[in-house]
Order: sequence, then structure tokens, then C-alpha cells
Amino acid sequence: MGFSKWIGGALGWSFGGPIGAIIGVALGSIVDAMSNGGGDTLLGEGKKRSQRTTYNRGPQRPQTQSGDFEVSLLILASIVIKADGVQDQRELDYVRQQFANMYGKERANHAFQLFKGISKQKISKRQVCLQIKRMMDHPSRLQLMHFLFGIAKADGVVTQDEERQIQIMAGYLGISARDYESIKAMFYNSSDNAYTVLEIEKGASVDEIKKAYRKMAKKYHPDRVIHLGKEHQKGAEEKFRQVQEAYEHLQKELKF
Repeated sequence: MGFSKWIGGALGWSFGGPIGAIIGVALGSIVDAMSNGGGDTLLGEGKKRSQRTTYNRGPQRPQTQSGDFEVSLLILASIVIKADGVQDQRELDYVRQQFANMYGKERANHAFQLFKGISKQKISKRQVCLQIKRMMDHPSRLQLMHFLFGIAKADGVVTQDEERQIQIMAGYLGISARDYESIKAMFYNSSDNAYTVLEIEKGASVDEIKKAYRKMAKKYHPDRVIHLGKEHQKGAEEKFRQVQEAYEHLQKELKF
């Protein structure tokens, strides 16, 4: 699969707005290299105009494609990885491995060609996140949060700088404090984590715990991101599993 075919087939609304500008800069050197080497050209102008028109269509939220989610991940991941001033190789390896697991080696390699160009740029978290919030559904944005914490934890610990960056982005993305703390708790060890994951207070009744579990299981069910493709359902399954584990932990602790 040529690079131009991957770009042409994978991306939709993310070719417009501030994300489109970031992609454009990142693609510049790749396009030059392809042109000099006689490789594939990158997208016809008609395709580009069509995608930009989709972005500017108005308040109606278009369906997020797998490639739009993928590019959003790359951009936000570059912010997290640079949060502590050091691009840790373990974090880079984690991103690459996750993309390889989701998309396969070839597509992951294409993604990292983009990532190299993206990571060199100064990115406005606010502008990028507001575009994502406007164009991406809530379950997909929750999946972004889960992935970002996974990147930050890849080197064994989530630093304060990394957590701060993720928290800021969560606010811009329209992620509630409860949802943010729920996902965050999945990456920390604490005796109260099961309650936090289920978005309830310690001391909640058995009925409240059961009700919270049903609500969270519905919120994090992999089918909520089925439109992103099977590759992203795998990541959603991890969140869903952690909700189940939190519930089972409380079942054993409270013996119900």
C-alpha cells in the first residue's frame, strides 16, 4: 500500500482546520521525497477540497474515520511525549507498538513518518483539541484519553508534567472531571481506584455500585467505537475490562 493511498483512504475531517495545517507541514518533506524519487503523488486536489468542505459544513458532526482518530492520536501523543522535556524512547516505542498492534507494521510505519514531522512542530493544544471536540464523538474522545495515559505510563511512571498536559487537553476536549479521573485511575495503584474507575464515592451502597457498573459498562463498551474499526475496539476492550475488574474487586471486598 503506497503512502498516498493510505493518506487518501484514511483521513476525512482532519484534513481541515488546525489539524490539517499540522498534517500539511508534516507531509511537506514526505511529498518532496516522493516527488524527487518518482513515487506516488499525495492526493488529488479534488479529494482535498472535498474533505475541507466536509470540515466546514457547520454544526453537524461528521462520522469520525479511523484515520482521523489516528492523526488525532499522533498529534496529542507528540504533546504528551514532549511534556517533560524529554522524548523517552520507551514512550516512542509504546506509540509505535500500539499502532503496529492496531494497524499492522506497514500502516504503523506510515503513521510514524507523519509523527516525525508532527513532533517537530509547535502545536496549539487548545486549537487542536477544540477541533477534535467539535468533530469527534464522546466515546472516541474517551478512547483518546485512555491511549494518552498509556503513552505517559510507558516509561513506568506518569510525571506531573505529563499528567498536567493530559488534564489540560481533557478540558479542551470536553471530557468531564469524573470521566477524566476514571480513566486516570486505570493507570495508578490506589486502594480507592475501583471506586474512582466506576465514578462513585467510597462508601457507596451495593445498589449504587451495581448501578454505576451498568452505567460505566455501557459508556465504555467496545461497540461505542465500532465506527472506528476493529483495530480501535481492541483499545476499548481494555477500558471495558478495567471497569469489570473494578466491579469484581468491590464484589470481593464487600462480599456481595
